[in-house]
Amino acid sequence: MALLEVHDLRVAFHTRGGVVQAVNGASWTLEKGETLGVVGESGSGKSVSAYALMGLVPQPPGRIAGRALLGGVDLLRAPRRELAAIRGKRLAMIFQDPMTCLNPYQRVGDQIMEPLLIHEKISKATARERALEALREVGVPDPAARMRAWPHEFSGGMRQRVMIALALVTNPEVLLADEPAPALDVTVQAQILDLIKRLQRAHGTAVLFITHDLGVVSGFCDRVQVMYAGRILESAPTAGVFERPLHPYNRALQKSIPAFQEKGRDLYTIRGMPPDLSKPSPGCPFAPRCEFVRDACTEAGKGVTLEEFISGHHTACLRVQRGELQLDEAGVMA
Repeated sequence: MALLEVHDLRVAFHTRGGVVQAVNGASWTLEKGETLGVVGESGSGKSVSAYALMGLVPQPPGRIAGRALLGGVDLLRAPRRELAAIRGKRLAMIFQDPMTCLNPYQRVGDQIMEPLLIHEKISKATARERALEALREVGVPDPAARMRAWPHEFSGGMRQRVMIALALVTNPEVLLADEPAPALDVTVQAQILDLIKRLQRAHGTAVLFITHDLGVVSGFCDRVQVMYAGRILESAPTAGVFERPLHPYNRALQKSIPAFQEKGRDLYTIRGMPPDLSKPSPGCPFAPRCEFVRDACTEAGKGVTLEEFISGHHTACLRVQRGELQLDEAGVMA
């Protein structure tokens, strides 16, 4: 049995312009010590999925359906008190922007001690020692002095480290990392990712890693799922996703990586724009932008079901499932 099992997750927002289906039937599992990468364009449902698991989607306007089982507890239906006992202890999250997580009116040390005092019922002295050790683990210099500092006194990279310490201080079973190193230079980003991986190995934490950076995913994750318009269009072990893309959207994302472009040629871009999720269309959601689209792809219900095409490698592309699209020896879809 997987550590975390998500079944048919659906998140909708009721707005004046209509119902926005932000996540539309996503299912996946996460094993102990595993890192699952989630990639896709902005608005594909990556962050909303994590917020739903944390119970951070306001209802209304949000509506959540499906199941998310952590140790037999359904996170989507658990009473508020039970979820509060899980969140911050067994389940933690690293947010994109540290300043949305860190309280600007509270010293850093007090914020790191807080989950320990709430969940583990230990003394303040013990919580302080644990908080100091957490800051040391994440590489914050002079942690004793930094415990008394305010969030605005830290650089962006240091705030990110503090947030990681805050998320991992209780040794959670599952860590949701939503773009944990945004807008940081590559050196600091590499340090942050190495830190997460090192702490993950030390504590056996399972990580859901949300990012736009396919390059990071290739070296950091065990499995990857590609999301678009609230749906998972491809899911496979990391090597399979990159060496044998089985959905045109995944292929297009990889063609968009600047490092893969020929020198002197225009950068490849995916034509068109992501769909308006308040106006669902029949068939594959990527069909209007897909260079391999056929009439069958736009039929109701077609191109939306994730099926295993080869062992461990799932795709929602109707033409791949039918054998009409294949990869040649060079890995080119045709």
